Amino acid sequence: MTFGDDQISIAVIGTGGVGHHFLSQLAPVQGRFPKTRLVLISRSNKTLLVENAYKSLSLETWEKDLTESQTPAATTNEIIRFLKGPPGKAILVDNTSSQDIANAYPEFLRWGISVVTPNKKAFSGPLNLWREICESSYAPTKDKISQGLIYHESSVGAGLPIISTLKDLIDTGDEVQRIEGVFSGTMSFLFNNFAPVDGKGGKWSEEVKKAKDAGFTEPDPRDDLNGVDVARKLVILARIAGLDVAGTDAFPVQSLIPGELEDVKSAEEFMQRLPEFDIRMDDVKNEAMLEGYVVRFVGSIDVGKKALKVGLEKFERGSPIASLKGSDNIISFYTKRYGTSPLTVQGAGAGGAITAMGVTADLIKVLQRIS
Repeated sequence: MTFGDDQISIAVIGTGGVGHHFLSQLAPVQGRFPKTRLVLISRSNKTLLVENAYKSLSLETWEKDLTESQTPAATTNEIIRFLKGPPGKAILVDNTSSQDIANAYPEFLRWGISVVTPNKKAFSGPLNLWREICESSYAPTKDKISQGLIYHESSVGAGLPIISTLKDLIDTGDEVQRIEGVFSGTMSFLFNNFAPVDGKGGKWSEEVKKAKDAGFTEPDPRDDLNGVDVARKLVILARIAGLDVAGTDAFPVQSLIPGELEDVKSAEEFMQRLPEFDIRMDDVKNEAMLEGYVVRFVGSIDVGKKALKVGLEKFERGSPIASLKGSDNIISFYTKRYGTSPLTVQGAGAGGAITAMGVTADLIKVLQRIS
């Protein structure tokens, strides 16, 4: 297939779990939008570039082609120069968690290159970066129509429509008062098995090991247990809701890492020593059970009070949060319009294929707007 001046070039950074799944989902998108062409695939150590400005990389052989490529990993400046060269429009799909790439989003956007990403760091990091991204991206109220669009639904809910739901509430004039829920598929899996409503459940260290073995945690589970992932998601939603939250260190975030294990050198040593501290989590679970509750790891935003919080909370056994299954997330929006019956979004909130689906859906939204 060849392309004309109305082509849309797509560059993909990151070919790991989410990136690999995304590329496997791209073929139907290209079938639906025949003017799109995949021009660049980059990972940490090398880059695959299209050789002809009017051709597209093969989705059938990209892994082999990337492995055989002799081109080193491209810098963000190199990617910008590459994308702004050919005629037509361009989209960057960033499937990494790189802060350096996130820092370059404003530059991409100013050059009219739209950005689609699940990268939380761009939107939960320094407040000035968030503001610069907002200022650099297209909005209907702006005079500049050459700026790129930015979509990052998967930065909060994987494939769940969390950000779009919040934006719809705001854009239609509703008053968002409070947001609360289980924002981590990892934490959901852990507590649904450690402290189920039937009062059973295994030892904390055993459940962490099960979650790690099942791929629900990061290679080092401390990256989940420290609560920062949930805190990042709260920062993103709070900023969208209009709060100028400085970052994840601006509000209480409870870590479930025993203080004695925070500085151990490896994930292996952490897992070996974690059983020493099972009694602490047992005490938390048993105290809740005696009161008729179960304990869950949740995040909450009180918009009116400008207060955010991440940590353990007790819930009645029949409540929606207590009744979650597997690795499901649940996020409830309490608003003036919805009153005491919140608008609730629930479903799987983790997994490479699910997160990639959210990225792919965002790509389709961008294509619908710029085609």
